[in-house]
Formats: sequence, structure tokens, C-alpha cells
Amino acid sequence: MQRKFNFLYLIYGFCLLCLIPPIFTLSGFAEEYLRINLSKELKKGNLLIGLKQYLGAKNDSYSGGSKITFTTKDNFLKLHSLNGVKHKSKTINIVFKKITMKTPFTLERLVFGPFASYESAKMQAENLKEKGYKALVAYPKNWEVWLPVGEKLPKKLNYKVFKKSYNSKIIPFLVSENSQQELNGPIYISSSEEIKINGISFGKNFYLAKDAYGTWTLIQKIQFNDYLKGVLPYEIGSNAPLEALKAQALIARTWALYNSERFNIDKYHLCISTQCQVYKPPKIEYRNVNKAIKDTSNLIITYQNKPINSFYHGSNGGISASASESWQIKDNIYLNPMIDGSDSLQKSLKLPIKNGVELNKFLESADKRIYGNKHSLFRWEKILSNEKIQNYLLKNNLIKEKSDLVALNIIDRGFSGRVMKLEIKLTNAKKPVVLVKDDIRRILSFLPSNLFTINKLNDNLWLFNGGGFGHGVGLSQSGAIEMAELGFTYEQILNHYYQGTKIQKIEILSQ
Repeated sequence: MQRKFNFLYLIYGFCLLCLIPPIFTLSGFAEEYLRINLSKELKKGNLLIGLKQYLGAKNDSYSGGSKITFTTKDNFLKLHSLNGVKHKSKTINIVFKKITMKTPFTLERLVFGPFASYESAKMQAENLKEKGYKALVAYPKNWEVWLPVGEKLPKKLNYKVFKKSYNSKIIPFLVSENSQQELNGPIYISSSEEIKINGISFGKNFYLAKDAYGTWTLIQKIQFNDYLKGVLPYEIGSNAPLEALKAQALIARTWALYNSERFNIDKYHLCISTQCQVYKPPKIEYRNVNKAIKDTSNLIITYQNKPINSFYHGSNGGISASASESWQIKDNIYLNPMIDGSDSLQKSLKLPIKNGVELNKFLESADKRIYGNKHSLFRWEKILSNEKIQNYLLKNNLIKEKSDLVALNIIDRGFSGRVMKLEIKLTNAKKPVVLVKDDIRRILSFLPSNLFTINKLNDNLWLFNGGGFGHGVGLSQSGAIEMAELGFTYEQILNHYYQGTKIQKIEILSQ
């Protein structure tokens, strides 16, 4: 049953962050970008998407030579900068320059992290806020939680002090044949036709805004349906059955709304990488993708009249996970560990899976009643040497030098059998390296999932047997595809993966 949904719930959980100014940047970076109002844009049915982050930095590969070019074929581009610069042309070149400041300044903050995921960083921030601290989630390179210097934190908390002096800042300039004009952000660029940016068509409305790290972000303002057209083909695939595409459309719409506070500190809603939902400007109109979006227009998934955190992934390997198995967060009642298959299969295969022996037995079974068993990583095997494993630890600064790897011990498994705590012992280390939940895949990035067992082959080689691709929480895309092929509707697919939820209509996106 579909019911109308009050927009007030959309901003539940992120309004507070919208109202808090970026307390670490106002004295140095980006006073001007506060004029972008994320809440108002969302109410209008628009998303602000960070297409390219960290523009103007040394490692900025997108604006080669620190230049971005906007072009149109027939109609004019319009540029409007906060400092009053206005320009109309069919080609606009913006160059980022590092300009020395007369008065250098120093930024200081307390930093928690890095975290393997936004979910874990958000939980840390919420725990700190409950204790009265002014915590913000940021993403300079990895997810972090920032607090202002001066907060009196207990010594037992694991944080570090960031302090850096700046004698220059990155400023964009509008460049033509005969002149250069300094620009202040946000810089608005729009046209009535599709705009090409560095030769690639993206859309019609853009911002350039300074972020919390002294660099700039290229932001696209886009309506929800247009956003979904750039998500579905790259998340579940344009060739997926129609009912699976409809399920993905609801999930992607719901996920975007629930997670729209993710980049508040940088004045946009979502990114375009796997840290959010993968988005690319659609080059081709896919009939079934468009139909799936149209047929589910303005529908979202809710629990107790609030949008759910509609996690999804590529393959759960036959067993879905709870949220707390994958991240440092609280469980959601609508996300339960289960055998991902028919009712008869769920009755014959029982959870929990308590140890490696039980998991190996499950992984070795090839029951066709398991949904999504055709995925390329439904079952996988990885053989790693001591050296390669230690290379991952070195890369993440968890050890200072290589030595003999003594043991890999799985200390804790979740209800679904996923590894929640992994101990790595080395001869010259004072204490073992212990990886927890999402940090396991962040550090040991060769692992497609946390659903695995470990066997020592010899003194140098380790065998990882596993199943699935991704965190395993919520909808399995390969499972949804198979369910659709078997004749399930998108409502049935969503009820299978998000138990006890409802599909409701939200009118605000059509305004």
C-alpha cells in the first residue's frame, strides 16, 4: 500500500548539521560558500552532486594544468560569481592559481579517524554530540570527525591534533584572451542547453564552491529523476529486468534522501563514487531505466514514516548481514541477517553461522535456491603471501617494518558468519594488529567481502575462501535480478530485503 509522506521526515537527522557553520573554516577558507542552502535545494527536488573534488590541489588530475573549460554549441553560457563578475560566452575557461596571502593563518582541529566508511564516522560524531561536543564529519581523503581545538576530551579517546599553517590560497580566475578576473565562490555556471565540461556533457546547472580543505569542488545541481538516470545503469545495470530496475530506483531515491547530509561541511549533498552511489552523466537513454524511474516516481521506502537507510551491494554470497556486523553503528530493525533464498531454503539452512567449519560448509554448497548465485564473486578464493599482506599493513601505517607473519586469527564473527574482528600477529610487533568490521576490507582491500575463512597453506601462503561482493547489508543486486527473473515484483523484492518497511509517496519531489 502506498501512502503520502510528509517532507519533514526527509530532513530528520541532518537539519542540525545544516544549521551548524563549518567551525573549522570560517577564519580561513570559504566564508562565501555558506550561501548555498542545501535544505532549500532538497525541498525543491534538487540534489547538489560533487562531480569533482579537491580542484586546484597538487594531485588534481581533472583540471589538467589547473584549468576547467565549459563549452556550449548553440546557446550562451552564463557565469555569475559572488563578487559580482558576470560573463556570457560559448566558452568559459577557469584557471585555479595559488596566490600568496599578505597575512598567513593557521588551522587547528582535533581529528578522529580515518574511518573506513561514512557510517562509522557518523556514529562517532553522534556519540560525541550526545556528550555535548561540536563534531562534524569531513572527507579530506578518508572519512574523519573534526572537533574544534579547546574541547576538553578524555585522554582515553583516540584522536590526534591537526595543525597546519597556510601562506597561500587557491583562487579561481576567469581567463580570456586579453584578461583575467578573480572569482569568489560560489560561482554559478548555467545554460539552456547541455554543457560540456572538459569535453564531456554533464548537464545545465553547476557551481564551483570552496571546500573545507582549501580546494574547490565542481557541483552539479540536478533533479532527482535526472540523477537516477545516471545511477541505475552504473549500479544495477541497464540490462537488469524491469522489476529489479524499479526496486533499484526506489532504493537509490531513498538512499539519496537519507544520506543527503553526507557532505554538509563542503556544501553539497552527495559524491559520485562508491563512497555514495555511483553516478555518471547518462550518454544513452535506456527505455527500461526511464520506465522504472517513471513508474516509481516520487516513491520511497519508509519505516515508521521515515526514509530508511536503504543499504545495497553487489552480492551477499547467499547470506545478508545486519548493519552492526559491517559498521560501527546500531542495527536497523528492517535489516536482518537471513539466508537469501526461498522459504524452503531458509527453513533448511539455519543461522547463526558460528565458526569457519560451518561457513566453509555453507560456501561449498551450491544450492540453486540461493538468490544471486550467478554473480561472478558469489564464491571467490584469494591466495596471499606474508609479504603482500604486510604490504597492506605498511601502506596504512599499521606496522613500521616487515617481519615474520605468525598468525591470522579470526577473533569474532557476526550472526551471518562475517568476520567482525581479525587479529594479525607478527614476530617483531609489540602487540598484534587488530582490524574491526569495515576496517578489514579497507585495509585488506583484496578481500571482496567479510564473509570468508582463512587457512594457512604453508609458512608463506594464506588461503582466503569467501563469498559475495560488498558489505552484505540490505538488498543484494544480483539477488534482486534473479528474483525479478523468477517473476517477483519490485514490491516483493523490497519486502524481502527490507522487512517490515512500506512504500510511500513523497510529493515534494514533483514541486
